[in-house]
Amino acid sequence: MKLLILIFAISLAACATKPAMQPAPDFVPVRPIISAPPPQDNGGIYQTGYGVSLFSDVSAKRVGDLITVILSERTNATKKASTNTSKDSSVDMPIPSVLGGGVSLNGRSLLSSSVDASRSFAGAGDSSQSNSLTGRITVTVSEVLPNGYLMVQGEKRLTLNQGNEHVRFSGIVRPADIKSDNTVQSSSVANAQIIYAGTGALADANTEGWLSRFFSSQWWPF
Repeated sequence: MKLLILIFAISLAACATKPAMQPAPDFVPVRPIISAPPPQDNGGIYQTGYGVSLFSDVSAKRVGDLITVILSERTNATKKASTNTSKDSSVDMPIPSVLGGGVSLNGRSLLSSSVDASRSFAGAGDSSQSNSLTGRITVTVSEVLPNGYLMVQGEKRLTLNQGNEHVRFSGIVRPADIKSDNTVQSSSVANAQIIYAGTGALADANTEGWLSRFFSSQWWPF
């Protein structure tokens, strides 16, 4: 009875659906830092604090700037292992003699002995995994590190006809990796954290039922 109650409790816990991804404060867009302009010194051509650099590009470099990350993640992993061992042994002891003859009873030798042993083991394992993610997401610069590197973060939320899609991205970008069109490859982002999830009818249809998950989990003893 206790076992049935335990199984029922585990089943109820497995029934809980995964909650939808909620907005995270860490991924709120960061606004540019607005500093007080210096005192104006009206000149004949230029004014202090309102100069325009003729040689700067549009690449992100300040807090609050936007940068587009090109998602091009692809991973492949394969692992194989095999083991084979075997061992054979045998021991044969000759019949000892007593007073020049063997010891027997009713014609059957009593002191003869032999041992034969054989052991073998064979094991094999094969595992492979492949993942791919492509797309684009525009994030904001949340912090400029002392060495000039940029901390970026952002998210994209799509509400479709049959569900929702959520993409979150954060990491550290080196300014030298930013291209002239203000884009950077995700493979060049350090400490990249990419979260892609979906909810809705399509996600539910692609999810294994709670009872099937229970029979496939480590809680099922057979």
